[in-house]
Amino acid sequence: MHEILPDNTNPKSVTISRKANRWFVSFKVERKPQNTEKLVDVVGVDLGIKSLATLSTGEVFVGAKSLRKLEAKLSRLQYLNRHKVKFSQNWKKAQLKISQLHNRIANIRKDTLHKLTTYLAKNHSQIVIEDLNVSGMMANHKLAKAVGSMGFYEFRRQLEYKCELYGSQLTVVDRWFPSSKTCSNCGFVKESLLLSERVFNCEHCNFSCDRDLNASLNLAQAVSSTVSACGLDNADVAR
Repeated sequence: MHEILPDNTNPKSVTISRKANRWFVSFKVERKPQNTEKLVDVVGVDLGIKSLATLSTGEVFVGAKSLRKLEAKLSRLQYLNRHKVKFSQNWKKAQLKISQLHNRIANIRKDTLHKLTTYLAKNHSQIVIEDLNVSGMMANHKLAKAVGSMGFYEFRRQLEYKCELYGSQLTVVDRWFPSSKTCSNCGFVKESLLLSERVFNCEHCNFSCDRDLNASLNLAQAVSSTVSACGLDNADVAR
């Protein structure tokens, strides 16, 4: 087995699955919440395409970008498979190679997300993220591939149950909160901010900061205006 089950544990259910010609057995067991020692009280997390996550503490986590790294290999396999007779042995072998590569891409992305969400939930008392409109971002054909390869929805899903497991609190800020256009130093809000502007320059107090870091600082500061924040519930912050 890859992981040893805890002592005196009776599995509630057993699931057998197959992915890319590999078999897996997963056991569902009950676990009590583990309140870990928190190093930071409040942290704002700004998700992005250039970097997966920028924390208000200044830490930057780069995304796996597994699709971009293996895209050429995937295209090559699909190109070689285009003229094979459907359901023939050669076609089945090619399909297996393609599915194995797809599975590898997904596993690399999940591994990166699991490491990041576990680190956040274990070491931070309150985590503040933004309610991103992922479906709307995916509708933009220029951003769809980059957004999909980051796994924003999976990030939030993992963070929700891990915060409950490790005794952290998750606050989800309203998607209309202008975290990127607001100066984290004086609170001045810009009318517009281009996506190409990677450095936030405040015209009011001459404050200059990395765009993603400025957004994460605003998310951390927005906790004081939170209407309600508890466990897995969404907390809307006044715009």
